[in-house]
Amino acid sequence: METRQYLNEHYSSRNEDSRLTSQHGSVEYLTTMHYIRQYISPGNLILEIGAATGRYSHALARMGYKVDAVELLEHNIEIFQQNIEPGEKITIAQGNATDLSGYPDSTYDITLLLGPLYHLFNKEDKQKALREAIRVTKQSGIVFVAYCIADPSILDYGFKQGHIFELIEKKMLDTDHFKAFSNPWDIFELHRKEDIDDLMEDFDVTRLHYVAADGFTNHMRETVDNMDAATFELYLKYHFTVCERIDMAGLTHQALDIFRKD
Repeated sequence: METRQYLNEHYSSRNEDSRLTSQHGSVEYLTTMHYIRQYISPGNLILEIGAATGRYSHALARMGYKVDAVELLEHNIEIFQQNIEPGEKITIAQGNATDLSGYPDSTYDITLLLGPLYHLFNKEDKQKALREAIRVTKQSGIVFVAYCIADPSILDYGFKQGHIFELIEKKMLDTDHFKAFSNPWDIFELHRKEDIDDLMEDFDVTRLHYVAADGFTNHMRETVDNMDAATFELYLKYHFTVCERIDMAGLTHQALDIFRKD
């Protein structure tokens, strides 16, 4: 079975929109938007690669920006199209993050690559996706890339939920360095920051931020979901204060790498 078929099965059986709308799930979304707002300017043209059902694309289009979106899966594209509101300057096309040959060089002010690196399983494909995202971005444009981080999953799914020996038996985890290994049927590829640094070595870019997008949030989901509005607002203030601290980088389930094309 091809990677695309595994992804179709996964996303067709889940409500992807709901992942970012629970109170604990919204932290990743709010953090990403917090940083996008720091760099976006009126008149900017945005490309979202791997847009899924369009949570970010629609939000930005409703703020008045022109957004082009690329998505691999037909199921997600259907939902994306259903969510388009009158007045949105938005397009959606089917495509693969590793080949954006239909998109010209140096076109977009802001490029979002917020899903594809979750589902690419070798260095060559990951760097193809990164190279394409950088290619279509204007000089001095900003690229946002999201990653799933390994150690929180090892701690949560492995130790807390009791699957640690299963992961070792399936050769998804070594016991020397506790490095995680994934295959397409596992759906998600897991990284450590040093893996991300290694991927980026070949590119002429300047890192602006490396962000723990959800920080410690997913380790205390129930607590965050039960916060009243005032407490949650204070929690977000705390999170935005510490989410770039290097000692938070290994705790987050999702990381956001933000860089400028030089």
